Amino acid sequence: MIADVLLAGIVLLGSSVQWLTGMGFALVAVPALVLLLGPTEGVVLANCAAGAICCAGLAGGWRLVRPRAMVPLCAAAACTVPAGTWLTRQLPEPWLLLVMGGLVTVAVLLVLRGFAVPALRGTRGAVAAGAVGGFMNSAAGVGGPPFSLYAVNAGWPVREFVPNAMFYGVLVNAVSVASNGIPALDRVQWALVVAAMATGGLIGRTLAPRIPENRARLLVLLLALTGGVTAVAKGLWGL
Repeated sequence: MIADVLLAGIVLLGSSVQWLTGMGFALVAVPALVLLLGPTEGVVLANCAAGAICCAGLAGGWRLVRPRAMVPLCAAAACTVPAGTWLTRQLPEPWLLLVMGGLVTVAVLLVLRGFAVPALRGTRGAVAAGAVGGFMNSAAGVGGPPFSLYAVNAGWPVREFVPNAMFYGVLVNAVSVASNGIPALDRVQWALVVAAMATGGLIGRTLAPRIPENRARLLVLLLALTGGVTAVAKGLWGL
């Protein structure tokens, strides 16, 4: 019972920040889901939930999607998803926790710094970001940071970043679910997850006009950083 309540709370928090900032479900939820459900189940649940949230979020902004950038991004991501799936099936749990926590921690630090990377521009940059993002999404449930870095280096305004991030999330998470499978939750757990996603969406939409975007994004990244470091610590303890 306590585990189910924790599961709903994690999904609620992740869904809220996703609707609040346009990103963040996986960054916030994956480390906690991995600690609660285990590396494999935590990642596939994050893929399912993040994909569903992105589908709902894309409905109102699909006209702002940039096909020239998104086609190479998503195509490259689809090619590297199987490699991430393979990795998760080869490593024992402590090492998976180390890999996932390390990827989340490094990704958050890069986004916080907002690195200018000339290589992440144009079609080649889209392919590079997509390839890294697809691998990270299927291996650790966190494929957004490479996309965020690409968008920063491309100079996209927030108005365009959000719908393109949602589009990317729909396709990459769909491919990841096809590769990783569906999480083994019972009916009660699925009902709690769906209810938490819906409630989190309402909370995020309500808070969005009241909280400055830069503060909300910083909070999301700090929460994600805490979760990533915790996963690394648990992995080290398990060794």
